Amino acid sequence: MSAQIAQAVDRLAFRCPSILVDGIAEVDPGLRLVAHKNVTVNEDFFQGHFPGVPLMPGVLMIESLAQAATMMLLHRGDGMAHARAWLRGVDQAKFRRQVVPGDRVRLDVRLVRRRTRLARVHAEATVNGHVVAEAVLWMGIEAEQALVHPTAIVHEGAVLGAGTVVGPHAVVGPNVRIGRNCEVGASAVIDGWTEIGDDNRFFPGVSIGLAPQDLKYAGQPTRVVIGRRNVFREFVTVHRGTEGGGGVTTIADRNLFMAYAHVAHDCHVGSETIFGNAATIGGHVTVGDFATISAFSGVHQFCRIGQHAFVGGYSVVTKDAMPYAKSVGNRARIFGLNTIGLLRRGIPPDVVRKLRQAYRYLLVSKLNTTRALAEIEQDASIACDEVRSVVEFVRTAKRGVTLKRGGRRSEDVGED
Repeated sequence: MSAQIAQAVDRLAFRCPSILVDGIAEVDPGLRLVAHKNVTVNEDFFQGHFPGVPLMPGVLMIESLAQAATMMLLHRGDGMAHARAWLRGVDQAKFRRQVVPGDRVRLDVRLVRRRTRLARVHAEATVNGHVVAEAVLWMGIEAEQALVHPTAIVHEGAVLGAGTVVGPHAVVGPNVRIGRNCEVGASAVIDGWTEIGDDNRFFPGVSIGLAPQDLKYAGQPTRVVIGRRNVFREFVTVHRGTEGGGGVTTIADRNLFMAYAHVAHDCHVGSETIFGNAATIGGHVTVGDFATISAFSGVHQFCRIGQHAFVGGYSVVTKDAMPYAKSVGNRARIFGLNTIGLLRRGIPPDVVRKLRQAYRYLLVSKLNTTRALAEIEQDASIACDEVRSVVEFVRTAKRGVTLKRGGRRSEDVGED
């Protein structure tokens, strides 16, 4: 335990005589830590702080809690992370009792919320079971270098950003560029000409950037480009592009790919999408922002999934899935507006009302598609960017769009 304390202290933004933690009693790596500080009369700060009535200064109580928080945040199951942490702010600080020489202070810190470079920590100091100080600490975190497990294979040509962790038996190829603070899980493979942004998580068994399943592919240096803060769960596969399809597969930011999902060559996935377990999109598919493709659904090559679209489980999409709408079935049919999803995403109710009216023109009015679009454009009461995007989506379709309505007696998906 003393070695772990030394490692943690080395990553503090301060040095002796400011080391204010003497030992660790309990640790749940990254979540909670209990440490202690033995307050002795020969502490440097007692020489000038209330001579004759020595008291531990409140600011040093906060600092001791901050050092304990550093040990908690940087501790991993296999040692200390290659990072440093420091105190960035203090909220709700309260000092309940005095701390004097001879006291053994118990420092209890617990993670409340953590982002990549900032953590909120609840901290409490007690002496003999009595709370002497408490506060909410804001801790800054800065990574120094990547951490690679000894059994991982990382080619010397690969570039790993600071704070990135590569797990056991993972493989990272020579043309891979990984940003800061990413996690590559056990036995994951990232290869090919692959560029990955910051803060992505790749769970065990993930395969990113390997050759596409296209018989015309002949080893060309095509690419995969991935943005920031995406999560790729177990055994997700993402293939690089083909020369005839543009040469690149792209995934933007903050997407969730559940286990066994598949993104084929030359696909373009927007931001904030959700792929359910084993959801599969064929080559050259485009997926708009905030779309959801539910479990075990398949999307045919060259199709588009519109923004805010919802594709139900076990569906087969052979035409473009309309934006803001629910498409379900084999072959997929449209089951009205994705009302719940839109409201959850913060779309104003007035905009939802306008979209619903636009879809009535398309689905209920018995007008053909051309006339329905004309009516939508002429109806000033429903004019908004979202409705205009629906019109543009239909007009730019190359495979056709899913406008065939689902049955009224569908058990799981009803009309709006």
